[in-house]
Amino acid sequence: MTESTPLSESTFLILLSLAPAPRHGYAIMKDVEQMSAGTVRLSTGTLYGAITRLLDQNWIEPVEVTEPLGDRPRKDYRLTDEGRRILMLETRRMESLLTLARMRLQGGEA
Repeated sequence: MTESTPLSESTFLILLSLAPAPRHGYAIMKDVEQMSAGTVRLSTGTLYGAITRLLDQNWIEPVEVTEPLGDRPRKDYRLTDEGRRILMLETRRMESLLTLARMRLQGGEA
């Protein structure tokens, strides 16, 4: 575990949403809702607060987009190398916890 993990569920899902390709805010919100089967619904304020924090931490970066979204320019974001590294660390941490939980539930010790 590092000082950057564990991540909150919403932060993890936002980073995970950006893992395959850049997305704009609304697409991130919809993807997070879909990945969580509707259990995580980000408000606009929560999402953009998280985006500001992730930009400050250099875990994501803006992507220049040429096509506007309606009458406003669209802002897309993508993972940085550091953001991808943090996402991988958190995934490994959670995998380790799942392995431990499965062993314990099956009566084993670890």
